[in-house]
Amino acid sequence: MISNHPLAFIAYKANGALDGQHVPMVFDGPNRMIGHVAANNVMTSDLKSGDEVLLVFTGQDSYISPNWYPTKTEHHKHVPTWNYQSVHVRGRLTFLYEPKSALAVVGKLTKYFEKRTNGSAGWKISDAPKDFIVDLLTKLTAFEVHIEDITAKSKLSQNREPIDHESVTNQMTKLDRIELA
Repeated sequence: MISNHPLAFIAYKANGALDGQHVPMVFDGPNRMIGHVAANNVMTSDLKSGDEVLLVFTGQDSYISPNWYPTKTEHHKHVPTWNYQSVHVRGRLTFLYEPKSALAVVGKLTKYFEKRTNGSAGWKISDAPKDFIVDLLTKLTAFEVHIEDITAKSKLSQNREPIDHESVTNQMTKLDRIELA
């Protein structure tokens, strides 16, 4: 699910208030995720290395109508609901201020997303002028999250009668919500 929907909402507490940012994140080993933000992003001043963060990844979601349950006509004991998938990753953030570390993070993210998007013809950092990349690295802050816990949830009408579950699956297919189907 994270691979299909890598944009994380990073939730954190800073200065006594809750805040959050949206950042693409990828795994870099089994217990670590990496990402980066603009150097002037408020996250870089609100947080310090070692702070706890919650990464929230969400997949497809959809309203589910009681009219989609064939058993509704038998007893009318159905109400609307929502189907979705999500993954929560809790961990500790570490900022990576060294240019070499920032380049490694940007390189891994670029390689990951370019391969998925363009295959072997993907853009490479070496395609850009070196001085441009060196300057760009001064304008971002890379970081890693050391994973302490992962919790996934799929609410996909799995608690319904088989006939109702199949009907919702068919509706999701009609609505082009293939991941939910």
